Amino acid sequence: MNAPLRGPGNNFVGQSVERLEDMRLLRGQGLFTDDVSRPGLVHAAILRSTVAHGWLRGVDSAAALALPGVVAVITAATMGAKVPAIPMRLAPLDELEPYWQPVIAADKVRYVGEPIAVVLAESAAIAEDALELLVAEIEALPPVVDTATALADGTLLFEAQGTNLAVLYTAQKGEAQAEFPGAYVRREKMDTQRHTATTMETRGLLAEWDATTEVLRIHGASKVPFASRGMLAKQMGLPETSIEMIEVDVGGGFGMRGEFYPEDFLVPFAAKHCGRPVKWIEDRREHLLACNHAREFDCDLELVCSREGDILALRGTVNGNMGAYMRANVAVAPRNVGQFLSGPYAVPNVHVEVRALLTNKTPTGTYRGPGRFEADFFRERLLDLAADDLGIDRVAFRRRNLVKMAEMPYPLATVTPPKKEEKLDSGDYVMTMDLALAELDWDAKLPLQGKLIDGRYHGLGVACFIEGGAAGPRERARVELVEDGTVAVYVGSTLVGQGLETVMTQIAADAMECSMDTIRFFHGSTTYVSEGFGSFHSRSTVMGGSAILLAIEELRQRMREAAAARLGCKAEAVRLEEGRAVAPGGGALSWAELATAGLSGDGVFHNHTHTYAYGAHACHVAVDPRSGHVEVVDYVAVEDVGRMINPLALQGQIVGAVVQGLGGVFLEHLVYDAEGQLLTGSFADYLLPTATDYRSIRAVAMGVHTGAVGPLGAKGAGEGGIIPVGGCIANAVAAAFSGKVQPMSLPLSPSRLWAMIEAAG
Repeated sequence: MNAPLRGPGNNFVGQSVERLEDMRLLRGQGLFTDDVSRPGLVHAAILRSTVAHGWLRGVDSAAALALPGVVAVITAATMGAKVPAIPMRLAPLDELEPYWQPVIAADKVRYVGEPIAVVLAESAAIAEDALELLVAEIEALPPVVDTATALADGTLLFEAQGTNLAVLYTAQKGEAQAEFPGAYVRREKMDTQRHTATTMETRGLLAEWDATTEVLRIHGASKVPFASRGMLAKQMGLPETSIEMIEVDVGGGFGMRGEFYPEDFLVPFAAKHCGRPVKWIEDRREHLLACNHAREFDCDLELVCSREGDILALRGTVNGNMGAYMRANVAVAPRNVGQFLSGPYAVPNVHVEVRALLTNKTPTGTYRGPGRFEADFFRERLLDLAADDLGIDRVAFRRRNLVKMAEMPYPLATVTPPKKEEKLDSGDYVMTMDLALAELDWDAKLPLQGKLIDGRYHGLGVACFIEGGAAGPRERARVELVEDGTVAVYVGSTLVGQGLETVMTQIAADAMECSMDTIRFFHGSTTYVSEGFGSFHSRSTVMGGSAILLAIEELRQRMREAAAARLGCKAEAVRLEEGRAVAPGGGALSWAELATAGLSGDGVFHNHTHTYAYGAHACHVAVDPRSGHVEVVDYVAVEDVGRMINPLALQGQIVGAVVQGLGGVFLEHLVYDAEGQLLTGSFADYLLPTATDYRSIRAVAMGVHTGAVGPLGAKGAGEGGIIPVGGCIANAVAAAFSGKVQPMSLPLSPSRLWAMIEAAG
């Protein structure tokens, strides 16, 4: 399985190559979903519930259908006796099927924003106007908006189930519930707020049904197009071969894009129903209202330590506000909170119960570092509190408890259901923390801690993390020698803005021992390879890159064999150079000449073991007690990702992720009122970080301890920059006030932090 990575003179892997896709995008030459058009196109607009919880008695569409330009109105009744539901893709359980979301509300609505009807019209404007003419009759029920109300089961979202507790996950290791005589115990309640991935480009789809060939073609699929094709095929009663998912450019993913949403059924269904191409482009309010939300967890946790500072146990409960349904990848975050709560620390005993609770809010899903961002905030706050109580320097406390290299592979808690065991694979966790502190100049800045300088209090924070990657079960690649002498590379990984084209081209060029210009890269669409598993869980480089190496190994062998047959020598004697196959006697064939033989190679890389990148963040903040404003004076992020493919792209990933994390710490908050109405449905209320908000963010990317998964030696690296930000900043804010202000809740928006400061006197 160890295909050659680079040949004589080739050294693209490990180099800071500028992204190949950037010039096309910067020049406006990208192709996004809204750029795609078709003759006879109609536009879709979706009527969404304005009531959080209630019985849907009917939808009157007569006035809308009478509006000139309206082609059709689709409701649950249009679909016949049974409305399809959205299955769970990751960690599905049979007992969760009753909580799946119907693609359109049939008898009950469970959140504001749930689809009730679809209008098809000759223009987007007419479709929007027609929505105003639809009348939905909803008999309101009491809403459930928080985990405490959900736990009480006074009002049920699914009456037949008798509970709002969809599933209870348990993370177990050792005997955390045992007595620890003489030990120190710190118990705290903390919470993280609901927010979401806010991409530059909103979601969109264009679907067309070819009645002649009976093929449904969909533009706009991303992240996991093959999985989405499988779900849609079952829902529509079509063979998977009758559906083509065509990948186009994407303005950001971050976990939320590309999972199966109601629109992923409704738009293709509408195209087949009316016999014309249908386009739907989400507006920003829809995005904030209907896209997967994330991060809303509260906890009651205990950290048990010896008086000398050794962590003995971590135990407690966590509640996850999952929203109205269990759909697609909703299980990832609550499972991760439990399993990764101990993070990079040696914790011998763990018992954490995580309740996945249903409420009348938008359903949740993954957002960059799902569950890990929340778990890191809880754990890193507990560590600082414990160190302060024990009178131990917080850096020394961490250094004492970080998993040591000699302890690898180190087992984490096992999560059930279903049973899932995990082990940290390799690394020097102390090294990355020490480097982060050195880069921040921690020791020199320590005298500033808690000092009031020019009206602001200064504080330092540190937090450590792990990042899982390389999710299986496999990835597939196909390579072909093209008639012009170039090499076409096809892979099931998808492009969601992470620089996939550049990184994969570097890998392929080294393996082929050719220039990067010789590689032509194709990705994502279901027409390119027979199967693919997409881009999630920081898997694309490890899985897709490894599959490319295997495919190229096969292609090169076939090239040697084809050249040997023509040149009259043994295959192993043929030397493949840039653009030529050379025999020992000096005879040669160009790659273009070899291409006439129709040469190709296939590679499937199988994997059931995760990689674990790791690192530490350190920061320096200055807090204005009069306003609650926090300036991030300096921020350093260090991560060891195994083998680095492109350090420049990696640093960009890390810095971007840190900024996303800071947005979640200080600004972003999806606020609901007691009636389940979203109060932050536009950028006037839902604030995002800008390019000038955080001017000093530094990323230090390393490739010290390579991963054992696959021939590349790389580990996943798309999420590490965001995971520890909440804990790092909150620890710095607490330090700024010498522990008198202890943030236990996010976000640390100016008004909320000001209130904490005032309450602390």
